[in-house]
Amino acid sequence: MEEKKINGVKNGVVIQEEEVTLKKRVGLVSGVALIVGTMIGSGIFISPKGVLQGTGSVGLSMIVWAGCGLISICGALSYAELGTLITKSGAEYSYILEASKCLPRWLAPIPAYLFAWVSVLVLKPSLFAVIALSFGIYTVEPFFKGCDPPEGLVKLVSALCLLLVAFINCYSVNLATKVQNFFTFAKLLAIVVITIGGFVKYAEGNTEYLEDGFEGTAQSASGIALAFYDGLWAYDGWNNLNYVTEELKNPYVNLPRSIIIAIPLVTVCYLLTNISYFSIMSKAELLASDAVAATWGSRVLGVAAIIIPISVACSTFGAANGSCFTGGRLVYAAAREGHLPEILSYVHVTQYTPLPSLLFTSFIALLMIIPGDIFTLIDFFSFTAWLFYGATMLAVIVLRFTKKNEPRPYKVPIFIPVFVLLCSIYLIIGPIVDNPKIEFLYAFLFVISGMIFYVPFVHFKLQLPGMDKFTTFLQLILQVAPSKYAPPE
Repeated sequence: MEEKKINGVKNGVVIQEEEVTLKKRVGLVSGVALIVGTMIGSGIFISPKGVLQGTGSVGLSMIVWAGCGLISICGALSYAELGTLITKSGAEYSYILEASKCLPRWLAPIPAYLFAWVSVLVLKPSLFAVIALSFGIYTVEPFFKGCDPPEGLVKLVSALCLLLVAFINCYSVNLATKVQNFFTFAKLLAIVVITIGGFVKYAEGNTEYLEDGFEGTAQSASGIALAFYDGLWAYDGWNNLNYVTEELKNPYVNLPRSIIIAIPLVTVCYLLTNISYFSIMSKAELLASDAVAATWGSRVLGVAAIIIPISVACSTFGAANGSCFTGGRLVYAAAREGHLPEILSYVHVTQYTPLPSLLFTSFIALLMIIPGDIFTLIDFFSFTAWLFYGATMLAVIVLRFTKKNEPRPYKVPIFIPVFVLLCSIYLIIGPIVDNPKIEFLYAFLFVISGMIFYVPFVHFKLQLPGMDKFTTFLQLILQVAPSKYAPPE
């Protein structure tokens, strides 16, 4: 059943209305497109520089790219077990919340709340902002050959991209999935162009840069960990389908199947793309380029080089769409559990989109565009994200004991989440031990600062004066109503 009686809003009036829930509109093709479309965004066109900088050699950088693919598929398979065991949207939030029930009652909600705190205010908006900034860079760059484009113009175009994506996702789930499918095809086409062009050059004898092998390999654990950060940034999105489990048709089948199709496809694309880059560019040239794919295009395609920035702009737009789609669902899931203001869990009464949560996520991302430092955002994102990826892997292990008799339509071998957990520990500790930075302390302090709001507003359920009136006002303006979780049929 999808509908029951509750208070709702329609045509500007608060009335008795049928309950709204998120509809199941995401099938296998759209699921694969969501994963591929959010993974292949700006990362493969920006991150090769960061990976090479951290590894110091072509050989180790290729190993890091392959290793990132292995970590991603292992992490995603672990998430597939969790997603078929706990069929709620919200991914890490829902899984950590369920696994934490083995803790004392007063402590149990805190880990999931802290994840929501960091993700809602930093992780998801920063991901959305970085992708929008990448769109701005690649859209503006062709008009300023030989010089850097004005920073203000890049940020303006990035903001317009973000606002358009937000409108699409607020307007219709079907429109958002169609946009995702289309731009996924466009970005795969761009990858194919780069791959073919690289292999043509390789066949012509351009092998000198690839033959450098492991020359200049870095010895720093911190540098290699940061290289993994940049590589895993390009792979980020492997968990995005878990954020929309409630909207996935037949999640018990389509969730693991989408993962098994999408992530190996992306890994192969990334390895081939890097080989293509190194068939044209030396290490020094790649490190000097802020738009690696554009530099490659100018050398290989000549007058047709305009194809690359257009393709990359399409790719980043599709990734921004997927990021907005999933980010809004996390806010929605956390608000439904009482960890965020109630209004953020409401759904539009006719379009069935989580409108308030999408608007909130987009607003925070818009604020993050103002600083505009992509690599600082990536490092902060990666450090804090892997804290919670590790916690989610721990949740897989904990739930094996606390819910050992629950049916698991998909069950991953236990060594896989253990492997990803160990990787996450390395990615968290490696940079701190080898090269401690004050930014890591700031990140940790930001995580625990969420307790300032948790104690009064969640634990003691304190409400600000006038909050009910404000919620009703937003219901009237946005035409939204409360919703509840609808289990898979």
